[in-house]
Amino acid sequence: MDRDTAEPDADALPGPNAEKWVQFHGEHAAPSEYSHEFVWDITAEADGPFVTDVDGNVLLDFTCHIGAAPLGYNNEKMLDKFEEFDLVEPMKIAGQDMYFGAGPDPESSSLPGSSHLMAKLTEVSSHYDMDTVFLSNSGAEAVENAMKITYDRNPTAKYGFAFADSFHGRTLGTLSVTRSNEVYTRHYPEIAGIRTVPFCDGCGGADSCDCGFFTGEGSQLRNALQPEGGHLNPDEVGFVVVEPIQGVGGYRFPSESFMAEVGDVCETYDIPLIVDEIQSGVGRTGEMWAADHYPIEPDVIASAKGLRVGATISRSDVFPAESNRLGSTFGGGDILASMQGVFTLEAIEEHDLLDNATERGRQATELLADGSPDHVVDVRGEGLMLAVEFDAADRRDAVVEESLKRGLLTLGCGTKTIRLLPPLDATEREIELGIGIFTDAVEAAGRASRVA
Repeated sequence: MDRDTAEPDADALPGPNAEKWVQFHGEHAAPSEYSHEFVWDITAEADGPFVTDVDGNVLLDFTCHIGAAPLGYNNEKMLDKFEEFDLVEPMKIAGQDMYFGAGPDPESSSLPGSSHLMAKLTEVSSHYDMDTVFLSNSGAEAVENAMKITYDRNPTAKYGFAFADSFHGRTLGTLSVTRSNEVYTRHYPEIAGIRTVPFCDGCGGADSCDCGFFTGEGSQLRNALQPEGGHLNPDEVGFVVVEPIQGVGGYRFPSESFMAEVGDVCETYDIPLIVDEIQSGVGRTGEMWAADHYPIEPDVIASAKGLRVGATISRSDVFPAESNRLGSTFGGGDILASMQGVFTLEAIEEHDLLDNATERGRQATELLADGSPDHVVDVRGEGLMLAVEFDAADRRDAVVEESLKRGLLTLGCGTKTIRLLPPLDATEREIELGIGIFTDAVEAAGRASRVA
């Protein structure tokens, strides 16, 4: 497959082979959500955003596995580095409960491992004075450990703050701060003391707030604290956790004034600010962390997806000093995933992919905004974290279906929004091609609704 000339070529999805794979998968898999019945053929040709399914259909993937494959498929920026290594067994070790190296010292190591990944993560987070990392398997674990270390830092903490429409994971701990869909949380017990306040994504401050976050004096977050007239002692607040850009909740981009207020409250009352960068981090928005776009100073960063492993990143004074307070004989022990994490961060740096994400994101939003029909309510984005909001959920679903018919993979989020996540090294041609297919799908869905 030649990425420079490849184009989608899809027919009657899902095809007969895909249906067999889906049926086989469903015989043993616990029920989950599948946005479409696309079945990637890992033995077939793929390059960057282009991928072949088990029926030979070529698709253009603008989902990047929900951001977990930030450079798409078989990207030479990754494969060229992997070819240098003879891999070993076991490829999975006991996480941070064991050490591993490749050679006499880290400097001459024949392959990068978890230690190198942690060093790289502190390097790209040094502007927040972060110097310590705990690796895990997933984003949920990364957020879970973020909450644990802030509670350990403040043994008297009884409360935590989360935001409306948030999504932080599916463990019981992270579900306690998830507020985006009741199907995720129904009947499950929660950590006590979690308070929820609005996520402000469209107003300019107290004078124009319609979400309820800003009040006549201050904000719901500030006013909940005893010194501001509320009933919570700030010394008993363990953390505030926020997605710098909400993902599952609908690709909601916060207002500058909202983020400034959150940052100021946390700084004023010494409340640790956890930023959940599971979907928005690792270059997706044109900065290494989405938090870099806003006037905040996070105390803890939770990362995963594009990083290939889970990581809780902070300062040594925030992490527990006591040995074995954190630990896992499985989490973060995937040698290959650690290598992928290092190579991903190196690729972003070596190939100027932050700048590319910014430029290609600008191109995409301009193309999407040009001549958008009335049923497109909003086009928004930061870098290559893009969203198109429609006037109704069924319209959104129709566009996802029409896109798939044309060989473009997209994903829904929120109640009526589609998210687009091209690879970080997407080219001008690929953006023009993908957005062209998407706008055709939008028009087709509009025609179908008019006929109905």
